[in-house]
Amino acid sequence: MSWSVSGGQVLREGELVAGDVTLAEGRIAEGNGADRHLDATGLLVMPGLIDIHGDAHERALQPRPNVDFPADFAMRDAAAQLLASGITTAYLGITLSWEPGLRSLQAFESTLGALRNPPPGPDFRVHLRFEADNFDAEPAALAAIEAGEVHLLGFNDHTPGIRKKLGNSKELGKYAGRAGVSEEQFKTLAEAAYARRGEIPESRARMAGAAQAAGIPMLSHDDAKLEDRALFRGLGASICEFPMNEPVAENARAAGEAVVMGSPNVVRGGSHLGWASAAPLAERGLVTVLASDYHWPAMLAAPFRMAARGVMNLAQAWALVSTNPADALGLKDRGRIAPGLRGDLTLVTPEGALAAVFASGTLAWVSPEAAGRLG
Repeated sequence: MSWSVSGGQVLREGELVAGDVTLAEGRIAEGNGADRHLDATGLLVMPGLIDIHGDAHERALQPRPNVDFPADFAMRDAAAQLLASGITTAYLGITLSWEPGLRSLQAFESTLGALRNPPPGPDFRVHLRFEADNFDAEPAALAAIEAGEVHLLGFNDHTPGIRKKLGNSKELGKYAGRAGVSEEQFKTLAEAAYARRGEIPESRARMAGAAQAAGIPMLSHDDAKLEDRALFRGLGASICEFPMNEPVAENARAAGEAVVMGSPNVVRGGSHLGWASAAPLAERGLVTVLASDYHWPAMLAAPFRMAARGVMNLAQAWALVSTNPADALGLKDRGRIAPGLRGDLTLVTPEGALAAVFASGTLAWVSPEAAGRLG
C-alpha cells in the first residue's frame, strides 16, 4: 500500500518547508499517486526518531522486583510504547551482566529469541551493554555478535560502583530484587566478579575485535576521565555515551566523535545523577545525539524543549534525535526525508503532540484526533 502525506510542513535538508511526502514499498518515493491519504495540514512531518540507547523495555520484562514476563510478551508491549513515543528505530539497551535475573545471560538470550520474530512496527535492534567483568557470558556475547544479532556494542563497567553501594541497605535491596537473589547472595556475586578485574583488558580486546569483524559500531559508557575516552577510542569505540563531565565531551568532539546524552536530562532540566546538563552542551555542539535512556516519551519532548530555550530551532534540535544518531550508527537509509530512504515518519503538532507514525511506509500509529485525517 502507498500513502500520500500532504499539506504539512516537512523537515527536509534542515528546514521545515511546505510539501507532500509519498510512501511506497516501504520507502519515501517520488510522485504523488497513492492508495491512501493523510491530510497533514497544520502538522509537522519529521523523520522518525532513532533511539541509540533505550532500556525502558526492562520495565516490560520486570515491572516489579521478582515479577517477570516472557520476552515475546514484553517486546509486544515495548513495540506499542515505542510507536506511541514516535520512535521508529529502537536500539534496545540490553545489559548483559554477571547479575542473575533481569540482566542475566538467560534474559539476554530470551530477548534475542523474541527479536528473531519481532512484533510489527519499530525496527528493533540490539545495543549490547556488556559488563566488563562478565567473563562467563563472553562466549555467548561473541557468538551473538558473529551471528549478526547485535548491532551496537557498548562497553559498560558498573561493578565498581555497585560494589561501593553494597553497604547501603536500600541500594543493596534494589540490586538483589532486580537479580532475584538474597542480599547476601548478591554481595557474594559482586565480590566474585570484582576479584577478576585483571582479566578485563584481554576480554575487552576480544569483544572489540569481534565487533570490528562484524562491522558494528562501538561506544563507551560513563567515561569519567580523558584516559577512559582514550582507552575506548583505541579499541575502536567512536561514540562517547553519557560522559560524566564536560572535558570528556570536549575531547570526544575534538576527535570528531558523536557524544550521546539522555533526553530525560533535557526534559527534566538536568541529570538525575547530578552529572552534566545535556541541553547547554548540545547548544554548544558538545552533545550531538539524544537518546531515550530510561524513558521513551522523553525523546519526542526533548527537541521541543531544546527549541523553547531559543538557541536551536526545531529543525536543528530534531537532528539530535534523527539525523545525528543515524550518522553515528552508520545508518544511511534513515534519519532524513528523501527519496529512496525508509518510509519512517513522525507527525507532530507544532506544540509537540504526536499525531501519527509511519514505520517502513506503513501507518503504525495514529492518535484519535488525527484519525479523521485519513482518507
